[in-house]
Amino acid sequence: MPTEHHLKVNLEVGKMTCAACAASIESMLKSQQGVADAMVNYANRSVLLEYDSKLTSLTKLKSIVDSIGYELYIEEQTQAEREASEKNNLKILKRKLLIAVIFSLPVFVLSMFFHHRFATENIIMFLLSLPVIFYSGSGFYTTAFRQLKHGMANMDTLVAMGTGTAFVYSVFNTFLSDIATNANPDVNVYFESAVVIITLILLGRFLEERAKSRASSAIRKLMELQPKEIRVIRNNTELSIATKDVLISDIILIKPGEKIPVDGIVNEGESAVDESMISGEAMPVEKKINAKVYAGCINLNGSLKITARKIGKETMLAQIIRLVQEAQASKPPVQKLADKISSVFVPVVILIALSAFAYWYFIAAATPAFSISISIAVLIIACPCALGLATPTALMVGMGNAAEKGILIKNAEQLEILHKINAIVFDKTGTITIGKPQLNNIIWQNDYDHTEEIAIMHALEKRSAHPLADAIVNHFKDMRLPYTNISDFKNISGMGVQGIYDKDLYFAGNLNLIIQNNIPLSEKQKAEIDKLSSEGNSLILFASYNRLLAIIALNDKLKQDVAATINELNAIGIESYLLTGDNQKTAAIIASKAGIENVKAEVLPAGKADYIRELKQKHQVVAMVGDGINDAVALSQADIGIAMASGSDIAMESAGITLIRSDIAQLPKAIRLSAAILRTIRQNLFWAFIYNIISIPVAAGVLYASSGFLLNPMIAAAAMAFSSVSVVSNSLRLKRK
Repeated sequence: MPTEHHLKVNLEVGKMTCAACAASIESMLKSQQGVADAMVNYANRSVLLEYDSKLTSLTKLKSIVDSIGYELYIEEQTQAEREASEKNNLKILKRKLLIAVIFSLPVFVLSMFFHHRFATENIIMFLLSLPVIFYSGSGFYTTAFRQLKHGMANMDTLVAMGTGTAFVYSVFNTFLSDIATNANPDVNVYFESAVVIITLILLGRFLEERAKSRASSAIRKLMELQPKEIRVIRNNTELSIATKDVLISDIILIKPGEKIPVDGIVNEGESAVDESMISGEAMPVEKKINAKVYAGCINLNGSLKITARKIGKETMLAQIIRLVQEAQASKPPVQKLADKISSVFVPVVILIALSAFAYWYFIAAATPAFSISISIAVLIIACPCALGLATPTALMVGMGNAAEKGILIKNAEQLEILHKINAIVFDKTGTITIGKPQLNNIIWQNDYDHTEEIAIMHALEKRSAHPLADAIVNHFKDMRLPYTNISDFKNISGMGVQGIYDKDLYFAGNLNLIIQNNIPLSEKQKAEIDKLSSEGNSLILFASYNRLLAIIALNDKLKQDVAATINELNAIGIESYLLTGDNQKTAAIIASKAGIENVKAEVLPAGKADYIRELKQKHQVVAMVGDGINDAVALSQADIGIAMASGSDIAMESAGITLIRSDIAQLPKAIRLSAAILRTIRQNLFWAFIYNIISIPVAAGVLYASSGFLLNPMIAAAAMAFSSVSVVSNSLRLKRK
């Protein structure tokens, strides 16, 4: 149960080089008192951390992570600082790669083409190797040493062991063995293997970092949407301030072409606003007085003055970024096997390398040079990186792509469920209809002046949150109605509202509310209700405690493309259902227009959840799409809840997916994208597994006896480096989905 001390944060992690690094950090953090959960994402260098601030602190956790050779950044970085850090790290990596190439190339040439041509060749190769080993490759050795102090190992351990063994063996043969005195000039040295392996792995990491940067471009684009400085009007004076210094209720001036810095309400001016980066909708949205505007959107052609309502981390843009980051850091069930393998991968590879050396040297009686070459090839070709990148890179690209299109996926588990659904249940109002019904007819049940009754009805509906109530309030907003104090107001979920005025009890709601309170209806009134319902109207019945006062007919239009969307869902084998608290006739007409055959009307909120449970017994996976407070229970009950961003916060909190555009036409896209992401993850995991399953035995020499084939350690290094790049490149294809 979350408390005020139970915190959830997404922090950056530095100096990770492979999936085993992520596993090491994750296991170390999870073992600490007060840490409820930790999910480390190697691909975007982050950790999603849940902890109890009473039992531990971020400072303590940082020191623990730093002690094993990594960096935990507990101070939140700005986008500019983050980009500067990434550029600096890439610059350092590029410099190390350049030094490695410059010095490795002559070592390689000397070894391959001038072998034993002159006596000092090995000394020259030794001297040329020093900058590569002690500068370009220094990170491998320092990280491996820190890991060793804690009884841990990662990819750097394998590289350090492989290249270190080759270098030390070569130094020994150069200065201490028979070759140094020319007594045995055929003793091998492996300076070229050590330096070329380091060079190839640095090249792979450089390409990998550039590719990962492209994979996280969606989040970077979202972060770039908020301007650094804004103009506010305080005490009738225009001031230029930093966006972080804006206050709730500040009046902000936004000129054409500028980005909106906060969520707010327009209080002066008219303009078209580009909301595509948040909603995915390309068409600009007209904004007038009292219209809502959101941070990150671009003001196109008019000046606006807005009142700040949500700032900083409370804006919709900030919440979208947070949700996408948390979703990218999460892990689908398909990743569990890869995580288990990654956690034991490096120790197992070390064991295989030592076993291979022991077999070839002690059993097969091979030379020390041959046996060492085998063990180096095993250490170098093993690649936990590809396993670690398989899932997070696909999630980063795919979920970033979804966010750009206005589809927010809460976590990877929801993503895995989404493409499996075979039944989808729609709420009516605000989901498949526009959600802005208009009052088109009122049938009063008496002939005298209705001003007082309108005032009572208006006061009741003004306190209701239902879209039908909003339509009634808006219809009478220009009337100068007398102040009407309603006492003992009650919202009766799924039926309507009631309250007391001047000691009399009044009701406004559906037919069930009237029947439940034993308010009599004449045959004529029943006929009028049937007639209006049969025409597709939603009805609000206004009554006192003992008689019906008015029948209000409201009409809500079907959203554009709903019928086409339902048809598309049917085509991919997903059965659609309409679930509503509205009357049966209205629901049937709306369902017919939408192309939905299954209809359940006049359902209370608790009944919606029961209906979902019934469907889950008939179908394998059921989704619920809704937008209101009364949909929250059903959204939670479904295998996956899908909420409209235009609806209530409770609905979005209960859902696994949020459609920012509140357009169900996004559903087929979301389903196809989820399938594509999962397919890419499985492809990545398959090739990562196959690569290691095939390459490690080959490196250990299983083909040598039958075919004489032996894997050169340098070829092994190239294969290892590019296996990670291939996984990231495969994930980047999701950008085009």
